[in-house]
Amino acid sequence: MEQELLLMTMLQAGLTHCTVVVEENGSLLVTLFIAGLVGSATHCMSMCAPFVLSQVTARLETISLDKMSEFRRLTGAALVPYHLGRMTTYIFLGFAVGMLAQGAIEFSGMKWISAGLLLFAAIFFLGYALKRLGVSFPNMPFFGQDKAQEGILSRTLGKVLKPFFARPTGLNGYFLGVGLGFLPCGLLYGALAAAGASADFVAGGFAMAAFALGTIPALMAVGFAGHLAGQKWRTVVTDLAPILLILNAGVLGYLAWTLLK
Repeated sequence: MEQELLLMTMLQAGLTHCTVVVEENGSLLVTLFIAGLVGSATHCMSMCAPFVLSQVTARLETISLDKMSEFRRLTGAALVPYHLGRMTTYIFLGFAVGMLAQGAIEFSGMKWISAGLLLFAAIFFLGYALKRLGVSFPNMPFFGQDKAQEGILSRTLGKVLKPFFARPTGLNGYFLGVGLGFLPCGLLYGALAAAGASADFVAGGFAMAAFALGTIPALMAVGFAGHLAGQKWRTVVTDLAPILLILNAGVLGYLAWTLLK
């Protein structure tokens, strides 16, 4: 009885802490969700589409024609295990950067670290917005100009994870998402900087979970409709992307300013 009571107390304390974290970091969570939504349509869709389409093709090839149905086609294209795997990696990275920032601030007493990370993230999102408006950033691969390096890393990860592509269902699909979640991406760096600014490992995890959720709709659109049809989603969001990213940068800049007051 005492053990059950202790367990319930711990669970209640954990839920209370999570609720407080969400309430205190609501603006950050919404900002990163929007960043993931916009970024997936303007950048991640072209970068991750080959991984998504290859999985959808492999999954549907395992279903015989007599068992094929609209429901099976949709569930096969949704790639739920893959997206859960990516989210797991992003949450893990959020926990890590939040813990590092928390430790650095507590150890050094330099509270401006959080503000610096928020400004760093704001610069990333502002850079992507300006890029969409035609402003070039030579020798600045974080803003998406250097596709060659990202392509090399993508192919390397593809080779390492090739066995999982053969049958990307269930745990295979999940571990494939876990591995591809480490794929380098400028938007991911910006999201991690913002998550680290929370200086709390739980808040960092929630922040990256929000970012991961934002990236799912565009990639699901590719899975459902194919790369070319998925471009329709991309076209719609791309028109709004610069405005939303500039607003995101402004929100992060404001949050940084409030920390420095």
